[in-house]
Amino acid sequence: MENSSIDISNNSYDPAYFEPLFKAEEKHFWFKARNNVIGSITADLLKKQAGHSRILEIGCGTGNVLREWEKLDPAPGLVSGMDLFSEGLFIANKRVSCSLVQGDLEHPPFQQSFNLIGLFDVLEHIPDDQGVLNSLGPMLADNGYILITVPAFPSLWSYFDVASHHVQRYRVDDLRAKVESAGFKVEFISYYMMSIFPIVWLQRKLAGSNQLNSSSAKSETIRSLALNELKIIPIANEMLSLILSLEAKWIQHFHQLPFGTSIVVVAQKVQ
Repeated sequence: MENSSIDISNNSYDPAYFEPLFKAEEKHFWFKARNNVIGSITADLLKKQAGHSRILEIGCGTGNVLREWEKLDPAPGLVSGMDLFSEGLFIANKRVSCSLVQGDLEHPPFQQSFNLIGLFDVLEHIPDDQGVLNSLGPMLADNGYILITVPAFPSLWSYFDVASHHVQRYRVDDLRAKVESAGFKVEFISYYMMSIFPIVWLQRKLAGSNQLNSSSAKSETIRSLALNELKIIPIANEMLSLILSLEAKWIQHFHQLPFGTSIVVVAQKVQ
């Protein structure tokens, strides 16, 4: 498998964010909503596979999604997580019992193929996203699936993307074209997190526009603004969790939404 063009460097993410993420993920409305969507879609995909399925999360970070996958009660040893950063895997090891491997897509440390590969808010960190998508096919079994989430709409670009080392945000049509170009058949693609779109737009524009446009903007300020989004405000958090749980049920039945702050795509390997 030739992946020499893939650029997945240590600049793709700041490991300092793993610890605050770990503290926020279990209760924060955004992570709860994303896990609802990922968990339900994964369960549906596993039903389509004959026998036991091997599933892999690339860029598993602190293991938040892997924990959701383990709740699906797959056979022992069939869930794996891979991350470039040992800092994230150290934290993930506290959360999950599945196999955790440090590695990257240029030299995937696996001998067997997978029935499902997930990349959850990973692709946007990598300049050669097409190269990453191209590399997934050889890692999949026949009729295998990929499940991907990414941030949506370039118009939402903000201090949060800068702090997170994002390269881009996506539109549905652009992501669909890249996935199909990599040899996959898109079975479902939609925006989600629609309910919080106006909140995110206002918050990030009001809080961060001056910082990004200022030549004196400092990384410490941008980092502080990004960390503020991980804070849990009890009443607001519960309200948004409830609203997004209703939205997640819509997505779980593979109904599309016209816009949102994120995109989810399910695609099958074309033989």
